[in-house]
Amino acid sequence: MLGTFGRTGMLVLMLVVMAVAPARLQEPMAGPAMGDGILPTGLGEAIDRDIAALRRATAPFRDASEAVRAGYPAVTACIANGEHGAMGLHYTHPGLRDTVLEVERPEVLVYERLDDGSLQLNGVEYIVPIDAWKKSEPPRIMGQDLKRADSLGIWYLHVWNWTANPSGLFADWNPDVQCRD
Repeated sequence: MLGTFGRTGMLVLMLVVMAVAPARLQEPMAGPAMGDGILPTGLGEAIDRDIAALRRATAPFRDASEAVRAGYPAVTACIANGEHGAMGLHYTHPGLRDTVLEVERPEVLVYERLDDGSLQLNGVEYIVPIDAWKKSEPPRIMGQDLKRADSLGIWYLHVWNWTANPSGLFADWNPDVQCRD
């Protein structure tokens, strides 16, 4: 039945698969993400998995022209708070502004203009319109409650998935980010 492969061959194959499988489960954590101040987050395996998935999903948008092609229009207004740092340039995908939160489909990509004029993807922001959210508890993603900004009419959560933030992975402001002309 097993042909030339035989039972011994099948047993060897199963042992190899069993030995390799645990390493394959950890692959998203391996590579350049390790040691960059973002992964591991120190916030648990579930958040580390989400951040790794978010990084894979947003990697093409490290090139801002790819973000524009994907429906995130370019903006020129940089958001800063002198005391706390900056957020940066918010490229918002209008088609994603709803009540659905998906780790791999953030509503906003947050960039910083560098001294040479290029753009660096620093993180993302998840957004839910307040008037669309009908539940009494706040929307959640990555185990975090979104924050309410009545003046903007949104629930929001920043995630610094490409640039480490000394204020924290989910902080609003990053003291290491600047708004440059």
